[in-house]
Amino acid sequence: MTGGNLLTDHPALYEARFPDPDRLAARWTEDCLRRHGAGPRLLDLGCGTGRDAAHLHSGGRTVTGADLSEAMLAHARDTHPGPEYLRADLHGFDLGRAGFDAVVCLDSSLLYCHTNDQLDGFLASCRRALAPGGLLVAEMRNGAYFLGRTDLLDSPRVNAFTWRGVAYRSTTTLTVDRTAQLLRRTRVWTTDDGSAPVEQRSAWRLLFPQELRHFLAAHGFEVLELHDGPGPRTEPPWRQGELPGTATDADRLHVVARRHTH
Repeated sequence: MTGGNLLTDHPALYEARFPDPDRLAARWTEDCLRRHGAGPRLLDLGCGTGRDAAHLHSGGRTVTGADLSEAMLAHARDTHPGPEYLRADLHGFDLGRAGFDAVVCLDSSLLYCHTNDQLDGFLASCRRALAPGGLLVAEMRNGAYFLGRTDLLDSPRVNAFTWRGVAYRSTTTLTVDRTAQLLRRTRVWTTDDGSAPVEQRSAWRLLFPQELRHFLAAHGFEVLELHDGPGPRTEPPWRQGELPGTATDADRLHVVARRHTH
């Protein structure tokens, strides 16, 4: 194995590590979009391998998938065709003014905005990209969950799976950096093919529900939904027809916000 980011550099491995054969994330997203009457033009920001973008495209939407990883974008174009795939940095992007009816940002991608300036850049870019009345739909970890709770921090999480005949094992440790307000992740990969272990580090912003409301309001968004589930990565996961809850206590956070029309 080599350095870099093992999953981002090997998108097929990413899909093997995080399978979603029922396209639960995309179906949950489509449910949100329909419930709030979103138009057909959709930007999937942080689209990764393109699975969700392609599923939403197949349902009749005109989808643009955007990601920072060229490897992910190449995989998406080859494996999940249909949408247009573009390179963009969620900290600040310009894909045209009012070109989309909805922006979707799933699987904690928004939390790679580590600083207030980066989060401001993200929301200002989303506002510019959205038509008046357009929707922002995001799904992420809930910073509030870590107030007084340590169950996700107490011991490493181990996952093992086989891909292309090689057994992979990942050991993931989470720590809270209170000063930077980040959830830091260290993941060590080992395989049974004799490769040396690889250690990789990343981090997510710990955003709290009321803090998120404040940022959204400051950028001209009205919060329509803000809740901890059900969603595509909750336990139990969202099921077709389920309506959103009202609490913001569990480990995932889901938001639907509308760009003001004025």
